[in-house]
Amino acid sequence: MNIMVTGAGGMVGSHMVELLHAKGENVIGTYYRPTTDITELPKEIKMIECDIRYAPSVEKIIMEYQPEQIYHLAAQSYPTISWDRPYETIETNVNGTIAVYEAIKKVKELKKIDYNPMVVVACSSAEYGETLNQLEGSKIYVKETAELQPLHPYGVSKVGQDLISFQYFMNDHIRCIRARIFNSTGTRKVNDVTSDFTRRAIEAERTKIYELRVGNLDTRRAIMDQRDLVNALMLLAEKGTAGEVYNVSSENIYQMSDIVRMIEKQLGIKFKINVDSALLRPTDEKIIVGDVTKLKKDTGWKQNIPMEQTIADMLEYWKNK
Repeated sequence: MNIMVTGAGGMVGSHMVELLHAKGENVIGTYYRPTTDITELPKEIKMIECDIRYAPSVEKIIMEYQPEQIYHLAAQSYPTISWDRPYETIETNVNGTIAVYEAIKKVKELKKIDYNPMVVVACSSAEYGETLNQLEGSKIYVKETAELQPLHPYGVSKVGQDLISFQYFMNDHIRCIRARIFNSTGTRKVNDVTSDFTRRAIEAERTKIYELRVGNLDTRRAIMDQRDLVNALMLLAEKGTAGEVYNVSSENIYQMSDIVRMIEKQLGIKFKINVDSALLRPTDEKIIVGDVTKLKKDTGWKQNIPMEQTIADMLEYWKNK
């Protein structure tokens, strides 16, 4: 079947189109200012440049291919950047999502067919924001019913994306799954803690200057491997309930200092830690971890890849890069 992946130039999207292609699916990936090296992807994968904010381009692709599944991953996805570019963040994440749904409506109207794709939307744990700071003890595993109190423009944009998806489901009956994704990482990832630490560690190893620039090492995050995330999104497309929202989260919590220790152990290096004030956010969630009971119950998903394996793969990736 035809499957469309927006944001295929990102870390998750690039791995997703690669996996779908390996499975023999006819996958169409869109990209715009990719954050990964898309030349690493098999040349047989159809990759189309498309600014998700420009509705006619989105409409043209969906009209031509009429994908049966759409994984909408395209986004301005960095909270820190959203402070500097709030307009771009809102426009990309909210208006880009509207463009996808309006294109689906246009196919139905112009083609006069019962076009009924499943849209899996990459929403975010950043929607919960301050709510996460109010949870303690066993309640830190936030449920999908928790109040949305985002702490930065990125989180606000994801609330908008989430709710606009629900609106299109209720009013236009477009099947969609809202996946509130918690922290994930893996090869090709840039600008997150694990990718920054692993890249800087390899640079330090090569220069023999064993210093590591870091932000807040007390922050705790539930981080999952992108392969577990991609698997969850695919399972949701097949088994998830249309119109519903699902947390997609690791159940294993790591303090950022734990990540540093894992890197040191694998490289056999002890780093001098330098805290960079530029890497500290004005407000930050103390801990981010989701309750995935609903995801596991509806799809049978489970987390398979330990953080040690993820870090080993990322260190090897940066060595070769």
